[in-house]
Amino acid sequence: MDHRRSALIRSLLPPALVAGLIALVFLVSGLPSAHALPEYATRTGEPCATCHVNPGGGGPRTMRGLLWAAQGRPDQVPPLPNVLIAPGVTDGVELYDIACAGCHGRQGEGLFGTALTGAGLARGKIRSAIVRGRVRSGMPAFEGQFTDEQLRTLVDYVYGLSTGATEPPPERYPLPPGQLSCASEALPSGCGGN
Repeated sequence: MDHRRSALIRSLLPPALVAGLIALVFLVSGLPSAHALPEYATRTGEPCATCHVNPGGGGPRTMRGLLWAAQGRPDQVPPLPNVLIAPGVTDGVELYDIACAGCHGRQGEGLFGTALTGAGLARGKIRSAIVRGRVRSGMPAFEGQFTDEQLRTLVDYVYGLSTGATEPPPERYPLPPGQLSCASEALPSGCGGN
């Protein structure tokens, strides 16, 4: 009889009300609350892309995201002073690919982030956005994660995309068809597999 009664009650209550009642039970019971994205971004004041490779959250974490999770998800994401995001990289396209393309698209067309191609942005605005980030738009700050030369190169590349002075990389790099060759004199049993 109790099973039928609870099934009847569940069928009469809307799912949102049931979920609200369950949340109320957890709140009153004093159990620690669970957080899920984007609530972490609200708690930390950092955009999701600070901790996640996918700027929408979830999936693989950045180094800061891994440290933050290892520290028990505190209200502040730990900084990584003196840790470069792309050690030894000097090419603007490669720097952009590493730090920017995940949000702004490989060609600057805009994915999660703002479209950069043809946007007409000023160098100072680009540099400021890279260094300080833009929390409201979801862009993380990269302060201290590039050398001065890398930052200059990246700003120049994004400025070039923004003004049309730089061509974005092609969508695909055409490769010539593969060619098999066989040097039968090198192999006593002729050419072939195993």
